[in-house]
Amino acid sequence: MVSSEQRRKQLAREKYLRQQRRRAEARRKARIRNVAVAGGLALVLAAGGAYAAVGGLSGDEGKNANASAEPSASATGKAPDPCEKPAEGEPNGKQWEKEPKMSIDTSATYTMTLETTCGDIEIEMDAAKAPRTVNSFEFLAGEGFLDHTKCHRLVTEGIHVLQCGDPTATGTGGPGYRFEDENLKDPRLKGGVYPAGTVAMANSGPDTNGSQFFLVYEDSELSPDYTPFGTITKGMDVLKEIAEAGSTMDPQTGSTAPNATVVIEKATVREK
Repeated sequence: MVSSEQRRKQLAREKYLRQQRRRAEARRKARIRNVAVAGGLALVLAAGGAYAAVGGLSGDEGKNANASAEPSASATGKAPDPCEKPAEGEPNGKQWEKEPKMSIDTSATYTMTLETTCGDIEIEMDAAKAPRTVNSFEFLAGEGFLDHTKCHRLVTEGIHVLQCGDPTATGTGGPGYRFEDENLKDPRLKGGVYPAGTVAMANSGPDTNGSQFFLVYEDSELSPDYTPFGTITKGMDVLKEIAEAGSTMDPQTGSTAPNATVVIEKATVREK
């Protein structure tokens, strides 16, 4: 006959096992979400090594319950391409061993203009909160690094972002250097939501920022692991048209490439 003490221990063990199963399931879902964001935003093996772009915004992105739908695995139907044919030219693919020295005025406001085949997009960058990020883009734009680069990833389910900044258009390219995360506690990221208009760095884990970034065209729930460094002040209509054209799964990378031919013809950064 089972004693009351034995019964108590049995019930306690069963409760413990249930808790462990729930935690394991939660971890599994979190991994899926992270992949969705990461892979999706695969968000970028910043420095350019091999990065498992399949899966998610990687690194995380993952606090979002919606992201568990694995946005990177879905593709929307084709629609007319709203963009113009790219001008002749190829990314210069320059590489550097070290992050550029700080040269910007952190008390000033900087604007990055992306002249794309689909229309111009302007981004006001926060040099005070993300100085290294803004300094890096000021340097890369001056070197023509972003010119003629194709925006390689569009996520339309779970999260709503367009990812750019990779000269190889594979999700694995970068400038050769990495730098640390910044501004991860920005008060604008309330409830784990990156609001529409946010521009943030893609990454492959903590402190792996390079040149890849993503533009949020609808509020997207992500874990606060991606450096927010700017706000879109012009061109949200351009992003909406790109999103409406849909995306197609690339069987080689597992990434969802935009159907629209989104190429950054010229990137410039100026101090206001």
